[in-house]
Amino acid sequence: MTEKITLSWLNEPLAIPNLEMSRLAQTRQAQLTKPPGSLGQLEEIAIKLAALQNTSQPCVEQVHIAIFAGDHGVAMEGVSAFPQSVTSEMIRNFARGGGAINVLARALGASLEIINLGTVHDTQSLTDVQHYHLGPGTANFTHIPAMTWDQLNRALNVGFEVIERAQQNNKQLFIGGEMGIGNTTSASALACVLLNERPALLTGSGTGLDSDGIARKINVISEALSLHSPLVDSPLDALRRIGGFEIAALTGAYIRGAQSGFPILIDGFISTVAALTAEHIFPGCKNRFFYSHQSAESGHARILNALDAKPLIALNMRLGEGSGAAIACNLLNMACKLHNEMATFSEAQVSQKNLSSKP
Repeated sequence: MTEKITLSWLNEPLAIPNLEMSRLAQTRQAQLTKPPGSLGQLEEIAIKLAALQNTSQPCVEQVHIAIFAGDHGVAMEGVSAFPQSVTSEMIRNFARGGGAINVLARALGASLEIINLGTVHDTQSLTDVQHYHLGPGTANFTHIPAMTWDQLNRALNVGFEVIERAQQNNKQLFIGGEMGIGNTTSASALACVLLNERPALLTGSGTGLDSDGIARKINVISEALSLHSPLVDSPLDALRRIGGFEIAALTGAYIRGAQSGFPILIDGFISTVAALTAEHIFPGCKNRFFYSHQSAESGHARILNALDAKPLIALNMRLGEGSGAAIACNLLNMACKLHNEMATFSEAQVSQKNLSSKP
């Protein structure tokens, strides 16, 4: 880690999945009343969860969702179809329970945190929001780094704290969401640096830009890469230079989850870029995540491919907020129930597959 990062927990090793529990889960899957492998990814999910949770009875009924919000200085370059005031307006909407993620959290019975890391417009009057005041959004990274090292430290640590709280409250799965006008520009630029890709391959419409808007967005990212790429000396430095407060907090949460073996379900484009950043900072993180969906945002498929990720669904979504992960959460829950509650062949007194090739 760079000497400019002062968080001691970043030096802790990744959790080692329990291979014995994985073996037991595989054995049970082979004994359930179904043809081997017939439940596809649902079988893989249950086996992976058993190893991460260190149990033969994996469960994800207690879910915690955190929405990390922050403004982006690059928004002043006209890279979004919406004004920057929407970030704080949506924080207010979340606090009042009116967002898509609020509806989905209620449907899941999940706990929900709303975290404002730093916005141009004040939200201090909202009592159901946690306020961290890292600054009035990041700086415009077409001119200077988006964050100071202190801001990056603090944002990463917010993610750490969220995972620690979730575990202390006996949660079984974490979903991180984000809100911030301009954050697809930041995420695309960050992915370009980490993957050494051209902006045109990883830049999409975000909140709904037309073709001219996408071209402008690509030009802004290209300008930022020309400034910062020659100076980037680590993935953390890339995150500091062109990331966002919420992307950094997600990255911190993902790293801490991987360190502690806490199951994490990754959401869409921006969250996946945070997962990619976590993997580049701490190789091996990617194998401890579940990936919920492939979004409609251009470039998401390439980033998923870079992580060797197998998304569970593809519904042409591009909302963010953790919404795709919240919907896919039901698949993880069903995978656990099938694993735990189906009868085995011996219990059901059903004949197993005849492995003999003789008549």
